[in-house]
Amino acid sequence: MPIQRLFVIAPSLARLIRKESGGERVVEGYFPDQLNRGAFVQVEEARSSLILQAGADGAAEERADLPPAHAQALLAVSQSQVEYLRTRLSVGSYEIQVLHFVRPAPLDLVALVVPSEDEQDFHPLPWFGPEVSAEPAYRRRRLALEGAPEAPEVDVSNAALNNLLDLLDGRFSTWSRSLEAMISDVPAADASPPVAATVPERETETQEEIDALGIEDDVIRGLARSLQPRRGR
Repeated sequence: MPIQRLFVIAPSLARLIRKESGGERVVEGYFPDQLNRGAFVQVEEARSSLILQAGADGAAEERADLPPAHAQALLAVSQSQVEYLRTRLSVGSYEIQVLHFVRPAPLDLVALVVPSEDEQDFHPLPWFGPEVSAEPAYRRRRLALEGAPEAPEVDVSNAALNNLLDLLDGRFSTWSRSLEAMISDVPAADASPPVAATVPERETETQEEIDALGIEDDVIRGLARSLQPRRGR
């Protein structure tokens, strides 16, 4: 069974995502639960729906489309509401939803569904913050009925920002392009460039011209000889 994963993200990163990829306004109105069943109305920019949920965690859903006027009428009589901007990003077969809540209080979350067979191999991307999948307080129904919890502070590292920019620029398309893969591409801070790259290649230079340079260092002289074209080839 698919598993929804939730992560808190830094507000600055959520703002960057909205700036680069836009967002869709969504308003949801919730009604009181009855015997492990719940219902809410969802008004999106291009669609309005009544959604019935079953089970303690609301995992099973049934959706019925509504005319906009009917949805607005249900929204007006709902017990409580949430409003958020939703931005969709794709990485391979995964769809990431970045949710910026404006009601009942500011909060930035990442939501995605992970197939159960992929659960063991799933690794959060570097710009994801703390995971809150197991905390009911971060579910949209609880946010509507009880208000937003105090979100933890999320530090933004250089690796996290670069990973997000790569995603927004379309530089990788598979989930394996995560922190480990990105770190392997970054040279160590104290690594020196190869010496050969700092020595200009002079293909037409002869041995006499090299000797005329008056190079005293045997190491540099050897590197210069190695750059000569081999005669007889």
